[in-house]
Amino acid sequence: MLLRLRGISKSFGSVQALSQVDLDVPAGTVTALVGDNGAGKSTLIKAISGISPPDSGEIVWKGHEVHVRTPRDATALGIATVYQDLALCDNLDIVQNMWLGHERLRHGLLDETTMERETRQALADLSVVTVRSVRQVVGSLSGGQRQAVAVAKAVMGKAELVIMDEPTAALGVTQTAMVLDVIGQLASRGIAVIVISHNLADVFAVAERVAVMYLGRIAGQGSLSDYDTQRVVELITTGGDSRAFAAGVASAGGSGARLPGRD
Repeated sequence: MLLRLRGISKSFGSVQALSQVDLDVPAGTVTALVGDNGAGKSTLIKAISGISPPDSGEIVWKGHEVHVRTPRDATALGIATVYQDLALCDNLDIVQNMWLGHERLRHGLLDETTMERETRQALADLSVVTVRSVRQVVGSLSGGQRQAVAVAKAVMGKAELVIMDEPTAALGVTQTAMVLDVIGQLASRGIAVIVISHNLADVFAVAERVAVMYLGRIAGQGSLSDYDTQRVVELITTGGDSRAFAAGVASAGGSGARLPGRD
């Protein structure tokens, strides 16, 4: 297991944002993290990415407990987060954005040739073929292309887990398909992805696992093949699973056991 969270809790004053969260993220898989507004999704990814460390609980990375207290700690482990704002500079071109803050130098000068070559390769590895030139200003790119650039920038740092916050929000059909393809390319390269999304159609199109949050806890998680849209919606809105309850009732009835509260 690449990432394993156990008993993660976080409070802000009297508000309990996360309560005993357990989450498993296997290597090379796409895990969808879903839940209503205020369910705790953003707080959880901030705990994983080192922006807001948890108050208690364990973060286990490749079988070893780690302490992720800063974003630098997360980056050092191989965890990259692509937020909704993408953290790209519209006035700079793709190469400049990809290498911002860690530019390649050669004889004291910018090594433009190497940076351009590695930028092209990073985009090609994600099957991004719609970008006209790596010297294109980011402000001129479509929403899907911008997402692709942000992801390519993340994985250029040798990330083994990429967290994406609402990557298809406000995108059209074509651009959404492009972003979902990029996510699939990451998984095919053995990179784990956590996708936060309100769009269940996207979730069922790209994810292999799902984790549903409700009021700061995990209401259900597992292989997406064990879930359908109705079951996920029920967990999102009520935190409960009527199918699991019904199965428990049938099991208890079949074994002759009594349910709590029944005479």
